[in-house]
Amino acid sequence: MKTTIDNVHDYMQATGAKARVAAYILSRAETALKDKALLCIADLLIETKDHLQAENRKDLIAAKEKGLAPALVDRLALNDERINSMSEGLYQIASLADPIGALSDMNYRPSGIQVGRMRVPLGVIGIIYESRPNVTVDAAALCLKSGNATILRGGSEAIHSNRAIAACIQEGLLAVGLPSDCVQVIETTDRAAVGALLQLKDSVDVIIPRGGKGLIERVTKESLIPVIKHLDGICHVYIDDDADLEKAVRVAYNSKTQRYGTCNTMETLLISETVASTVLPRLADQYKTEGVELRGCPQTQKIISDCIPATDKDWGEEYLAAILSIKVVKGLDEAIGHINQFSSQHTDSIVTQDYSKARRFIREVDSSSVMVNASTRFSDGFEYGLGAEIGISTDKLHARGPVGLEGLTSLKYVVFGDGHIRQ
Repeated sequence: MKTTIDNVHDYMQATGAKARVAAYILSRAETALKDKALLCIADLLIETKDHLQAENRKDLIAAKEKGLAPALVDRLALNDERINSMSEGLYQIASLADPIGALSDMNYRPSGIQVGRMRVPLGVIGIIYESRPNVTVDAAALCLKSGNATILRGGSEAIHSNRAIAACIQEGLLAVGLPSDCVQVIETTDRAAVGALLQLKDSVDVIIPRGGKGLIERVTKESLIPVIKHLDGICHVYIDDDADLEKAVRVAYNSKTQRYGTCNTMETLLISETVASTVLPRLADQYKTEGVELRGCPQTQKIISDCIPATDKDWGEEYLAAILSIKVVKGLDEAIGHINQFSSQHTDSIVTQDYSKARRFIREVDSSSVMVNASTRFSDGFEYGLGAEIGISTDKLHARGPVGLEGLTSLKYVVFGDGHIRQ
C-alpha cells in the first residue's frame, strides 16, 4: 500500500467529514457497547500478534537504515510484552467508569426548575504523535470510551505498525456494530497531512499533539482548532528550611533519577540556604553515583566543589537527561518567585513539615500539578487514578494536568421542569 496520496487536502477533508458523522453515532452509544468494542480490539491484538510484529519489522528496518538512534528504534519495537501490555490497557480502560451522561450539581431553583450539568463528548479529536505505535491504541481507546471519534496521525517512522493496529481497531468496531470511522489513522506519510488536519475547524473540535518540542510548537502556531498540550516539563523541587531532611533526600533523588527522559522529571532543585550545607553534600553523592551532572549557583558551588556553574539559560532548560540545575534560595518567597518565573507550569513540589508553608506553596505556585512531600514523578494519569491519560496539559482551558477520560469531555447545562414558565 502506498504511503502518499495524490490530493492530501481532499483526503483530509473527507476524513474529517467521516469522523463528524461517526462522532454523532458514537455519542449515542451505550457504555456496554463501547466496552465490548474495547475488549474485542484487545483480543484482536493478541490474535494478530504475528502480523503486527511482521509489519513492525518493516518500520524497524527502515528506522535503522535511516540511522535513527537506538533509543528511538527501541521505542518503535512491538515485542510480545508491549503487545500484551496494549491489550491489557484496553481491558483496564473498559473497566473504568464511563463519564458520558453523568449528571452533577443538580439543584432546585426558586422558580421550581431543577438545574444541573451533564458530561458530553468533545466530538472529534485529532491526535498527532511521534514514534511509539502503542500510542495508537491508547489514544483510540480513551477517545472511544469517552464517546469521541478520533483522527490519528502517527509518525512516518511507524506507518506500517500504525496501519496494522488501526486494522485491528476498525475490525473490533465493526464487529460490535459501530462505524469503523470512529477511529481513523491517516494513511499518508506526507507532512502536508498535519497542516491539513490543523485546518479542519469545521470537522475537528480539539487537537492533541504528543511529541517533541518542535511538533508542539508547530501545532500551536498553525492550528485553527483549540489545542490541548504541554510544551516543556521544567519541574522543580523546593527543599524548605522546615523540611524533614530524610524525606527531602528521597524526594529530590527520586524526582531526578527515577527516569530522565520524562516530562515530569525534576530539572531544577531549589533549596533553602539554612539547610543547603547539610542536604546538598548527601544529594550530590547520590547524584554522582547515578552519573548526574550538577550545575549550580555560586552558593551551590561553594558547597559542592566540582559543581559546574549554572548559566541563566539553565534555569529554563528541560534537559531530559542526567543533568540537574541547583539553586540555593533565601526561603519560600524566593523559591515561589523562581518557580513562577521559570516553571513551564507542569509539576512542582515542596518538601516541608510546615503546614502553612505547604498551603502557601500549593496556592501560589501556578502549575498544573503542585505537590507536597512527594516526587514530581507521580504526575501522570495512572498514578492519579485516572486509569490512563492522553497526555498532560499545562494550559488552563479546557483541561489541565493529566488528561484522562473526563478531560476528553465537556459539560452542558440541563434543566428539568414540569411545564414551568418564567414569570
